[in-house]
Formats: sequence, structure tokens, C-alpha cells
Amino acid sequence: MKLKKILGWSSALCLGAMTAQAQETNQPADFDQRLIQMQEKFEQRERGMEARFDKKITAQDAEIEALKKQLAGPVTNPPASVVAGTPSTNTVTPEQLKDLNDKVDQVAEAQKKTLMSEFNPAIGLVGETIFSYRSKGSDQTGSDRPGGFDVFQRSIELNVAASVDPFAKGYAVINASADSATGEATMGIEEAALQTTSLPGNLELKAGRFFGEFGRLGYIHDHELPFVNRPLVLDQYIGGESRSDGAQVNWLAPVSHYISLTAGVGDSFGGDSPNPNNPGTYRAFDGLNFWGRLSTYFDLTPDWQFETGVSGLVNPKTEDRGGALVQPNGISTLTEKERRLAGFDVKLSYVPLQNNQFQSFTWGTEVLYSDNRYLSDPDGVPNNGDEFDENVGSIGLYSYVTYKWSRQWSAGFLFDWLQSAQNHSDETTAFSPFITFALSHWNQLRLQYTHTDHNAVSGLRPDDAVYLQWSWIIGAHSHGWQQR
Repeated sequence: MKLKKILGWSSALCLGAMTAQAQETNQPADFDQRLIQMQEKFEQRERGMEARFDKKITAQDAEIEALKKQLAGPVTNPPASVVAGTPSTNTVTPEQLKDLNDKVDQVAEAQKKTLMSEFNPAIGLVGETIFSYRSKGSDQTGSDRPGGFDVFQRSIELNVAASVDPFAKGYAVINASADSATGEATMGIEEAALQTTSLPGNLELKAGRFFGEFGRLGYIHDHELPFVNRPLVLDQYIGGESRSDGAQVNWLAPVSHYISLTAGVGDSFGGDSPNPNNPGTYRAFDGLNFWGRLSTYFDLTPDWQFETGVSGLVNPKTEDRGGALVQPNGISTLTEKERRLAGFDVKLSYVPLQNNQFQSFTWGTEVLYSDNRYLSDPDGVPNNGDEFDENVGSIGLYSYVTYKWSRQWSAGFLFDWLQSAQNHSDETTAFSPFITFALSHWNQLRLQYTHTDHNAVSGLRPDDAVYLQWSWIIGAHSHGWQQR
């Protein structure tokens, strides 16, 4: 008890003082006698104070218990002892009860007060800078970035999200990306959608501009990827990110096992949207894009998980998507008239129940099959009578592994292979080892080497590239960096 400690120290100080005084007067016998008397007095005083303190605590405990019993039962008239002017410690007077009710009302009123930021949306900002060196020029690699040394502010992304009401939430992603030719940043609305939160039947509806759910990495923002650049097959078959203006509905099957089904419709999907100068004067229903995805998940063991899914996309009439595509010979052209795309993806993850912040392993693979119909023009002169329809079936895939061995360090390897969507004889292969250092959850660096090899059909040259990606996040950000 604190009281005992205080008395003990006081006793020690007084004894010390008396000892010094006794030494100065040089009277040992008298000193011993007074020391004994002093010690007895202190012990008596300590026992007395301790007894009074225990008695007071006991009385307070009894009063608290009486108050609890009084509050638990119905409030009755005060007992006769209170009326007679001799209040009991085991009863609650009307004044005490009123004070207690006032305090409860004050707490309830404080809980109702509105925070100043309650109606403000969550806001976050993401920055991503790419430092790179490529061994060949853009005319030899087909890249939209120059060869040699290059610094590219790939994106500045502003995220805004909030609940609209108890039934829906809204979010927007505003992205500013540097133009590959001029270097000037152009700002655009990358996403702006409304998403329901309380539909019956395990249904969820999303509408507006958003990334449609197709495959595993098609609807993932660039800075979320586990490597620097988007896989080649996603860039060519989808057009990068799977952005669409439309609506998408998701249904979670009401069974114990996880099964998710998504279906969507929109007027575009991915990059190379319809030529704004030639959108057509009228769009029939078959001019829209239709896509869907079926996915499931398995816990193989407490530490190992397996995910898989199939995806499909069809656009019966593309409205001249991307315009006339000039072929490698520089003369003939292809104009896309129908778009069909199918995909299959798997992901195997090791996330131990213990130490999962310091160790994990991911293997992911996705295979895409493109079966598009084109209007082929051998001499590149439209409407001269030699055009004909042509179906091109092509396959592409990517596969990657990542291993995390500490909170900050991870590394992996990405393999790309694809046939051109316009010519399945045109093949490209690439492999990319990479290593990531996370300074914190909001700040990370990634170093990657990529070797790209083309066959003779494309006319492009093999090249080597080194990339250093610096990404950071400030404010609220819902998706952040995750294992994909």
C-alpha cells in the first residue's frame, strides 16, 4: 500500500536524523532508549492509520453495493431514517438519483455529437515513379517509352470514397499520367462508381466507371501489381486495366464453400476504346461488351490456400475498336469487328498462421485465349473490293512466383509468353526477376530486370531493361499493396 511505503520512508528518515544527532552528542545509551520509544510510537501510529483506512474502505464498499442494489430495483420512497433526518449509507436519496440520471444523460448526449469529419470522404493519394534503362530504342522494341535512360512519372492517383447512405457507397479514382510523347500529365477519371452494400440474396451491384472483374490482375491498379509492368498478354488482349463504363452484378452462392459469380455489361472494356472520331451514329445492344467470371477458393491446409477462376468476354460488334491496325509489313491492315476472349487463372498461396507478416509464398498463372474477327485489307486501301473477314485465334499467358522472407523484403520471377491477337505467328517471350523493399506499408521500392525476345514476324528486336519503381501512399487507401 502507498500509505505503508510513505510511513516506512518517514520512519527511516526520522531514525536517520536521530542517529546523526546521537552521534553528535556522544550519548549512546540515551540514544538507544529514545530510538526504541520512537519506533514503538511509529508502529502504533501506523497500526492506527491502517485500521482507520481499512474501516473507511469497508464502509465505501458497503455503500457502493447498496447503491447497486438500489439502482437494480424499482425506485421507492426514501426510508424513514432519511425522512427523520438520519440518512442511511445503504439507501439512495432522490438528490443522488437525480445527479446520477443527469450524468447518464450527459454521456448519451456526448455520444450523439457529430464529428466535424463525419461527412467528409476518405481521401488518399498514390504516387509512382519509374526510373529505367532500355538497351534498344522505341522503334526497335515497340515500346511507347524511349530507349536508354528514362524517368517516367507513371501515375498520380487520387482516391475518394465514402458511404452514400446505409444502402450504398461511392468511390472515385482520378489519375494523372504522363503522356509518352510530350511528357505532359493528362488527368482523367479512371473510376467513379456506386456500389450497393445491402441487397438481398447475397447480391452486389456496381454501376458507373470501374474496372470490370476479369481474370486475376486485369482489374488491379498498376501500383498494386507484384511486379513493375503489367503482363504483356493483359496489355495486348485486354488493353491494360479492364476499365468499363457500365454495370456489374456479383452473386455469392449461399453455400458453405466460397463460390462467386460476376456478370457485367458496358460500352467499352479495357484500353483501345472505340475511336472517338468514329463511334457510329447508333449503337445496338450487340455493340456493348458482356463479361463474366466464376471463381472459387479452397483451404488446402491451415497454411496453404488455392484459388481458381474462369472468365469470358464478348463484344459482337466492336464499332471499329482501335481503328485500322497496320500490320508489320506496313501495308495491310486489320479492323476488329468482333471480340471474344476467354481466360483461366490459378493462384497458390502459402500464408502461415504464425509469422505471416514475415513469410509468405505466392504462385499465380493466367492463360488467355483471344478469338477475334477482323476485316482484313491486304493493300491497306479501304473499299477497293479486296477486303475479307478473318478469324484469328491466339494464346497468351503469364506465370509468376513471389517469396517474402521478412517484413520488408520479398522477391520473385515473372514469365510472359503470347501470340499477337492479330497474328498468332507473331510470338513474344519475356522473363523478369524482381526484388521489393518495403520501407513501410506506405512506401516501397522495387528493382526489376526484364529481357524481351521477339520472333522475326514482328520485326522487333530483343532488348534488355532495368526498372526501379518507387511507389508511395498517403491518406486513406482501400486496396494498398496486397499479395496477388
